[in-house]
Amino acid sequence: MTYSTHFNTFTVEREVAAPRALAWFAFSTREGKSAWFAPPASWTVLEDQFDFCEGGVERFKGRWENGKVSDFRCRYHNILPETRIIYSYDMFVDEKRISVSLATIEFLPSQKGTLIRITEQMVHVDGYPTPEDRIEGTRYLIEKAAAAIEAMAVKQGALS
Repeated sequence: MTYSTHFNTFTVEREVAAPRALAWFAFSTREGKSAWFAPPASWTVLEDQFDFCEGGVERFKGRWENGKVSDFRCRYHNILPETRIIYSYDMFVDEKRISVSLATIEFLPSQKGTLIRITEQMVHVDGYPTPEDRIEGTRYLIEKAAAAIEAMAVKQGALS
């Protein structure tokens, strides 16, 4: 087996037309996260845990149609309501660790409503292809979150 270690740090930002409380809700509650972080039809959930508190664990494991199993294992380290979430997570594919990350989500006031900033420091190991897929995946997820947050804001009349 060939062993390798590669490091990457990236930041993805997205401004949403919604108050911080709604953006926070979308990341800090099962109900809010379910509005945008739903698995595709081609993925079967094998394990789903969501314990959002300092020291709490989140796990989302499932099987793709092709048989591959992906497994997200997260631990929350620092939570400052409506301001910041710091967590670390391991990603596995077929029980093989592909990366270890430290991530921070910030919720900042902006002219439009809220700026969501995600910064991730990752180590991808032992053949994990490139960091570009993680960056694109994060961009995709933040767009899904933004759409859900803005839809909640419209429904609640939170911003005009």
